[in-house]
Amino acid sequence: MSALKIKKGSSKHSAYNLRPTFSDVQERHTLAVLVDNEPGVLARVIGLFSGRGYNIESLTVAEVDHTGHLSRITIVTTGTPQVIEQIKAQLGRIVPVHEVHDLTVEGRAVERELALFKVAGQGEKRVEALRLADIFRANVVDSTLESFVFQITGTPEKIDAFAELMRPLGLIEMARTGIAALSRGAV
Repeated sequence: MSALKIKKGSSKHSAYNLRPTFSDVQERHTLAVLVDNEPGVLARVIGLFSGRGYNIESLTVAEVDHTGHLSRITIVTTGTPQVIEQIKAQLGRIVPVHEVHDLTVEGRAVERELALFKVAGQGEKRVEALRLADIFRANVVDSTLESFVFQITGTPEKIDAFAELMRPLGLIEMARTGIAALSRGAV
């Protein structure tokens, strides 16, 4: 008898998919987690990430239902598809967690962030900072003879682009809120 000559990963001669199902590709995901608004819940959620060595790129938390005492935690994290699935499964097992939504997988989402920029400058640099702020639809929320504080909202990429343009003009300090996100559509 001759041995079967089936290559590893071949599916033409087998009913089983022998190809590896894991991926080394790092993906960015936005997770929306609905939790009870009670002391210690955020620490438990964050502890899940830190205890397993997962990174959080952005984190926003706010109460969204005063009568039901529910808060929404929006987390942006990066990992392989297997790590993201593991994170979602482990989040779902925490007792005060009601829902876990992966906005990246569930369809298109609207993501916005708020940032404040303190920019110092005089003369032409001051005029250029105001011109760029107008282009980016940033608002001046504080002004002195030496500096401006700009407020800008938009996608994280828009805020990054604004920061890069303000650096040579005298960017002193920046504060960012983190990403707030909602899925698009009726559901």
